[in-house]
Amino acid sequence: MIMKKPNPEYIKRINEIVNHCPYFELLSIKLQDMGIGYSVLEINLAKKHLQPYGMVHGGVFASIIDAAAFWSVYFGIEDPSAGLITVDLKLNFLEPATSGKLIARGRQIKVGGTLGYAEAEVTDETGKVLTHGTSTVLILPGKAIKTDPPMPPKFID
Repeated sequence: MIMKKPNPEYIKRINEIVNHCPYFELLSIKLQDMGIGYSVLEINLAKKHLQPYGMVHGGVFASIIDAAAFWSVYFGIEDPSAGLITVDLKLNFLEPATSGKLIARGRQIKVGGTLGYAEAEVTDETGKVLTHGTSTVLILPGKAIKTDPPMPPKFID
């Protein structure tokens, strides 16, 4: 099977939409890069990300792992009318963080007709692995992101 190439204009529009969604803005998550089988997201840590002990809250790690795994699966789905939803998320918290930048890299492991499976890890700026996780996503035909104007084609020939 020949894999299609993502349309750069489509990626640009997705980045704009995702980076301005309310939840990403709340946590200051930025989708930096994505393509077939991968994604890269970042958070510049602020006081709002910390729990009472001064360390990054586990929910922040869970959110960026979830998003990195999710977006790494996205271009593995050729149907441009399909959307995704997370149905399973498993994490291992390996090291705490208190400041700096979180960098999450997602990697698609498998995409089928109904489910996708991916992993992601969060590192700090030095490359130290802080959190690792896996996620299963459900592929939802007919649930693509609604936009005005309509999105350009997802793939180019």
